[in-house]
Amino acid sequence: MSGGERNRSIFSYETLVHAISGAAGGVVAMTIFFPLDTVRSRLQLEEDRESKSTLATIRDLAAKEGPATLYRGMVPVLQSLCVSNFVYFYTFHGLKMLRASKNQSAGNDLLVASIAGVINVLTTTPLWVVNTRLKMRGIDNTQERNNLYNTLYDGLIYIWKYEGLKKLWAGTVPSLMLVMNPAIQFMTYETIKRKVLASLHGVPPAWTFFVIGAIAKAVATILTYPLQLVQTKLRHGHKYPNLPPNAGSLEILFYILKKQGIGGLYKGMEAKLLQTILTAALMFLSYEKISRLVFRILLHRPMLR
Repeated sequence: MSGGERNRSIFSYETLVHAISGAAGGVVAMTIFFPLDTVRSRLQLEEDRESKSTLATIRDLAAKEGPATLYRGMVPVLQSLCVSNFVYFYTFHGLKMLRASKNQSAGNDLLVASIAGVINVLTTTPLWVVNTRLKMRGIDNTQERNNLYNTLYDGLIYIWKYEGLKKLWAGTVPSLMLVMNPAIQFMTYETIKRKVLASLHGVPPAWTFFVIGAIAKAVATILTYPLQLVQTKLRHGHKYPNLPPNAGSLEILFYILKKQGIGGLYKGMEAKLLQTILTAALMFLSYEKISRLVFRILLHRPMLR
């Protein structure tokens, strides 16, 4: 493949449709299941919060802080998710098209998904740092901190100006390690989907993509949850009195293990599993439906896989 053909593959209309569909699918799914993400965040960051079931925690938060607390910080999260999914899907499908001449395999999908994940982390981590703080500022008791900024843009400017650029990339190391999460997810999704498409004639029913997406995300989340817990604490800022403010990933990981045992590394995983599985399943379903519709209407031909 020549350089010109390569560029046309990466910067093609097909790749753009995949990216827009992935971004739209992610926003739709997160909007519907956002309270579950709130529960996950609160369980991960509030050390004194009892690890109850997801439904019980939702009831507690709604009763003590009002139903609106379940949706605190939703706008910046949706903004960040839209950008993040666009970058990831664009990179993943662009690289996949470059390797289209090679046999598709789980190993190939894992490689492409890993590269897409690294690019996504390096470009969008500042957005997640700010929205994690916005989402969780309800657990900070100081009114001064709660009024520092209210939007994603203001948060980016404030942290850059008063805390330094380094703080905008807090949690980058575990995030890079967590590249394996979407990589495993996309590898599992693409592998199962290929087998399903090969065994069926025509387009599978919509629920098929929902189930495949749920299975793929469940596998990825269970394997990487402790790193996700550390990532959240680094982005928000940990509250451990015996650790320095700039403690690294391994320091926090071993501290939790020492003080709380293995269970501490999986606090909030029920809510995380419920949220990510349902969100990922609906995201993939929405993505498949949107992308197929766009290709059918505008290109009058089947979607390029």
